[in-house]
Amino acid sequence: MSAALYRLYNALWYPALPFALIAGGGDRRERLGQIDARAAELTGTPRLWFHAASVGEVEALAPVARGLIGELPAAAAVVTTMTEAGRDAARRRIPEADVHRLAPFDHPTAVRSFIAATRPELVAIAETELWPGYFVEARRASARIAIVNGRVSERAFERYLWLRPLIAEALGETDLVLAQTAADARRYRALGAPRRRVIVTGNTKFDLSRLAPPPPLRHELARFADAGRMLVAGSTAPGEEAIVLAAWQRLAPQFSDLRLALAPRHLDRVAAVEQLIRDKAGAAYLKASTITDSPNDSARIMLLDTMGELSALYRRATIAFVGGSLAPGRGGQSLAEPAAAAVPVLFGPFHENQRQMAEALLRGDGGQIVKDDRELYEACAALLEDESRRKTAGLGARRALELMGGAVAATIPLLKALLASR
Repeated sequence: MSAALYRLYNALWYPALPFALIAGGGDRRERLGQIDARAAELTGTPRLWFHAASVGEVEALAPVARGLIGELPAAAAVVTTMTEAGRDAARRRIPEADVHRLAPFDHPTAVRSFIAATRPELVAIAETELWPGYFVEARRASARIAIVNGRVSERAFERYLWLRPLIAEALGETDLVLAQTAADARRYRALGAPRRRVIVTGNTKFDLSRLAPPPPLRHELARFADAGRMLVAGSTAPGEEAIVLAAWQRLAPQFSDLRLALAPRHLDRVAAVEQLIRDKAGAAYLKASTITDSPNDSARIMLLDTMGELSALYRRATIAFVGGSLAPGRGGQSLAEPAAAAVPVLFGPFHENQRQMAEALLRGDGGQIVKDDRELYEACAALLEDESRRKTAGLGARRALELMGGAVAATIPLLKALLASR
């Protein structure tokens, strides 16, 4: 049944491909798997293919990819992502790779073309990128296949159950499933991953010893950040900016040196967030994309409308709020980056995708759940009024992250052994 379903899945890709090319954006040649391996100078060995969905998954995959490439100096490595933002992040975070490309669609011809050109010996797929064609075609090309930092949320698991025979076909081709938690491991097994191939290794995002430091903060942004204390609201989702601004309006008169950096998760929402700042805040503001070396010193709000600068901005933060967590449906964004910066971390109650880190932060008094603008205001005010408490919370956040390390060190030897077994 699973083989028949896989054939049906492939057949459906043919009429769907034109629509996917329109919706997916980017270079169509890359989406169709067309890559000239000789032109890309992929002459090393072993040949490695790392794949991630977008920016967050790249952050988790990066320490594994860099570490493995570092231990295999003759290797040739290709990194693919589903989004252009992810590809740009891969170029920044995994510069050791030879090629950074948009991933081919899971159309059989596109995947076969890509694999024929790159000839990977090891395919490392991050988190929940369970594209059946990647697994089946990589196995047909005699590649070893590993899921790295594997995660299956409860919501995703319920969706995958509807396609279990097809997902089981893909998971049956894997040599290793390196899961973040025991719960993730159980879900992978329930979806058809062979039990003996599933190993709990932890979350690679939490491995401080392997995290690449963020690039230095631009002078113009540093000037804004260093002018006083700063609340950084990172990776915010629709509706959350209004809540942050409402809390800010109460904080601003009370803490005259406090600044706000507001970073929406998706840059296509910048115009809407900018209008919200005008309507709700009634205060001068700056945009990171146009800030100058002599900014408006009266502006206490900055809209971060650029990519790749949030991690560095967290390093200058006094308090961090992490979005995607105040309403159901998103599951929260990464809590590790502000924790790594030894900053107290505030987040909403809907953080199921970050549960492991959230629980560690709560246990270590490095984080706090806030449900609305009133609770966000109260939490920030308490930390701003007591510098000793704020520093203790920041150190608690950093310590919580340190205690969760070790996943990268566990993952790299397993991938090397997998390569050696070919």
